[in-house]
Amino acid sequence: MCRHLAYVGPGEPLGALLVAPPHALYRQSWAPRHQRYGTVNADGFGVGWYADGDPAPARYRRAGPIWADLSFADLARVVRTRALLAAVRDATLAGADAEAAAAPYAADRWLFSHNGAVKGWPGSLASLSRGLPPEELLSLEARNDSALVWALVLARLRAGDDPGRALADTVVEVAAAAPGSRLNLLLTDGTSVTATTWGDSLWYLARPGGGTVVASEPYDDDPRWTEVPDRTLVTASPAEVRLAPLKEPSRSPDPAPLKEPHT
Repeated sequence: MCRHLAYVGPGEPLGALLVAPPHALYRQSWAPRHQRYGTVNADGFGVGWYADGDPAPARYRRAGPIWADLSFADLARVVRTRALLAAVRDATLAGADAEAAAAPYAADRWLFSHNGAVKGWPGSLASLSRGLPPEELLSLEARNDSALVWALVLARLRAGDDPGRALADTVVEVAAAAPGSRLNLLLTDGTSVTATTWGDSLWYLARPGGGTVVASEPYDDDPRWTEVPDRTLVTASPAEVRLAPLKEPSRSPDPAPLKEPHT
């Protein structure tokens, strides 16, 4: 379910990455080429981006399909950024969360998206949720699996883990608690992109003019797009992409207490 994309590099209009390419995220909302689960990504969309001089990202999210939002077309044409994260959400069960359920999620300087599904949600993650402080659970943006996965990642980031470790440890922990889950995660702080492949497609492109795109699927037919193997951690900067294998979970872990945040 869902399609998402992150970019870091030279300044670009949002539309140059999300609308203009022939198979951009905009088109993937109704005609994805590599989506293995679901077919129409019309249950909300969002984009988060960074303005020069401001470390906190801005977001634009809506509950409906991206193609029906004429305001987004104007926004995408004129807003430029050096980093963004955007997603279109697969049609899913009815709920009251509306645009709050649409990625990207945000906190501090971070933007986050989850492409996939947690098997057996919500019961499968009950034990993991007990490891979070009550105020974190009460502050969830939405009542879905992605919002809880984000809370688990964010707790690790705030405790001092680097982005790669925060994503990798969360994926292994959730996969152990809910075997069969699909956990393609995407995270950026505006300077780099960190991602995981766990059950769905992911590609990256080192752009000839500079910058790196990490996406669920290619937005054009440039032969330089590279598919990321399953069970992989991706760390990307504007000039470099590194891949590392993710370990398989050995057993369903008991919930461990979270580290105290660094001060």
